[in-house]
Amino acid sequence: MPHSTTPQLKDPELYDRLRAEGASEEKAARISNAAAREGRGTVGRRGGNADDYEDRTVRELKQRAKELGLSRYSNARKAELIRMLREH
Repeated sequence: MPHSTTPQLKDPELYDRLRAEGASEEKAARISNAAAREGRGTVGRRGGNADDYEDRTVRELKQRAKELGLSRYSNARKAELIRMLREH
């Protein structure tokens, strides 16, 4: 069911699809609003150059968690860090 009553969502259909695929609320809203603003094709061509989390060091993963404003990552193991980053 689209969230058409939520004024922050500019493309509720895309938001719902992203949430069903497992994206966080924040990520789904960010992508759906960018797609509505710039067009889905433009947003789809962006990015894709990041390293896989598995290929990064624990230090790099912790730095990324810090950049994203996550908490409780300082004592996390690599697998836990990857899960936290993917669920963000």
